[in-house]
Amino acid sequence: MQKTLLAVLLFFSTAAIAQYQTHFEKSGEKETPTYDEGITFYKLLAKNFPQIQITEKGLTDSGKPLSLVLYSKNKIFDIKKLKAQGKAIYMINNAIHPGESDGVDASMLLLRDIALHPEKFPELDSIVLAIIPFYNIGGALNRNSTTRTNQDGPVEYGFRGNARDYDLNRDFIKNDTRNAKSFAAIFHELDPDLFADTHVSNGADYQYVMTLDYAQQDKLGGSLGKFQRETFLPFMYKYLKEAGYEATPYVNSWGQTPDKGFVQFPDWPRYSTGYAALFHTLGVMTETHMLKSYEKRVKATYAYLHGNLKVLAQYRKSVLQMRTETKEAVKTQEKFAITWQNNKAKFTEIDFKGFTPEYYPSKVSGKDRLHYDRTKPLNVKVPFYDTYEPLDIVEKPTAYIIPQGWFNVIDLLKLNQVQMTQIEKDEEREVEVYYIQSYDAPKQPFEGHYWHTNTELRTEKKKVKFSKGDWYIPVNQWTNRYIIETLEPKAVDSFFKWNFFDTILQAKEGYSSYVFEDLATDILSKSPELQKSLEDKRKSDETFSKSGDAQLRFIYENSPYREKEYLRYPVFRVMGK
Repeated sequence: MQKTLLAVLLFFSTAAIAQYQTHFEKSGEKETPTYDEGITFYKLLAKNFPQIQITEKGLTDSGKPLSLVLYSKNKIFDIKKLKAQGKAIYMINNAIHPGESDGVDASMLLLRDIALHPEKFPELDSIVLAIIPFYNIGGALNRNSTTRTNQDGPVEYGFRGNARDYDLNRDFIKNDTRNAKSFAAIFHELDPDLFADTHVSNGADYQYVMTLDYAQQDKLGGSLGKFQRETFLPFMYKYLKEAGYEATPYVNSWGQTPDKGFVQFPDWPRYSTGYAALFHTLGVMTETHMLKSYEKRVKATYAYLHGNLKVLAQYRKSVLQMRTETKEAVKTQEKFAITWQNNKAKFTEIDFKGFTPEYYPSKVSGKDRLHYDRTKPLNVKVPFYDTYEPLDIVEKPTAYIIPQGWFNVIDLLKLNQVQMTQIEKDEEREVEVYYIQSYDAPKQPFEGHYWHTNTELRTEKKKVKFSKGDWYIPVNQWTNRYIIETLEPKAVDSFFKWNFFDTILQAKEGYSSYVFEDLATDILSKSPELQKSLEDKRKSDETFSKSGDAQLRFIYENSPYREKEYLRYPVFRVMGK
């Protein structure tokens, strides 16, 4: 009788496992599912397990909706209620680059294992798991076997660009895509305490299957930065090593071999972890190594995701408290760094397991080529340059005012939970005004934009007329970092840098030189100060002194006839009460 019962239980257990086998498993761990196969799998889990919910959350550029999968052990899916119960939120984003599909399969395996064996995952007593199965749906639909040129599997995979050929891991600030807008809405609904974005790396060869690209400590700042460095990362490196997937920081060694050391990748706000850091969320991009087998990469990613559950459960109360305290502290923070530079004089010495780099003549060109000899493993200590220091620091204003015509900027601020009010009546107010003195622009676009770099500003205090309906944005919010790093024009990923305000860089009116000559003479006769400035510039600038047009332009630019909007940055700083 006992043998019969055991046989029956074993049959049902085997049948259950077979019912929820993933495409990865069915293919002998060599393939990744299509978008439709992946969503069908999650819908099956949601149908049969009441702790799992899948919902559609806004459109993507592909025309298909972005899906969000939640695992909530108590079967409550209202995020506000869950947070009120003290639950932590762990968010996983997959297939931002669909050719890097490790996280797609690792997340399916993890959620299936949680559903079938919840007793093995006690961490979920205090954590809600949130998964975006496929972020770049357009890229996932564009399957091929060639675009990940050097990658070892899977057999087929998606393409890096989305349906409009955007790299979505450059779009978290500029929000050119529907994907990014839908993601922002999900991110702020969840307000995750820990975030993982799954990737596969290119570049150097080394022994590790897994590397970690995390928010830079100095930019994350405060107690969260310290916790990441002293607690979170040591926990994860130890856990991964015990799981058989020893890891190292992301090997950012372009231009040299990593045995000489490498710089921590700068997670600017355009990237997922940099974006998350603006809202005080701990974030990591997993970067498995392209030359390792697909099976190993998926399992290493699975180990990382599982380890995240464990560390978040163990330190949940501390993480929730640190995030709450940081959100409060940033409301009254007076100064903010908006650009950063790596300090090559400071570094952390780390153990690195690589392969010996060698150079020998290329069979293609005859020139020296790089080769990593896997028969000669390296175990060396190398400098890891992980200190970034502020380059430009701004004092926060009391508020910013943005004229209502810049609705595209206002819409993004609202999407990212920035609180603001509209001015109730026409008024004139003294504000700090930026003028664009100079900037550089490239000949080739980057992600659909011609970046402005090396921007130089002039600041003046002026009285400016504002209209009823213009937007007043107080800088006393937990979103202050997002506000300042998008609205300060010199910031590394500001809206100005991303061309949101380019119309001010072109004058709309002008003058006819032969007519303005007489007016310029009259202007000079009435302004000794301008006359002196003109003479000084003639003496200091020989080219200027030889150009009548340049001198006429100088008078125009310093006269009341100059367009007030030309080169005037249309985001105004309110100082004082």
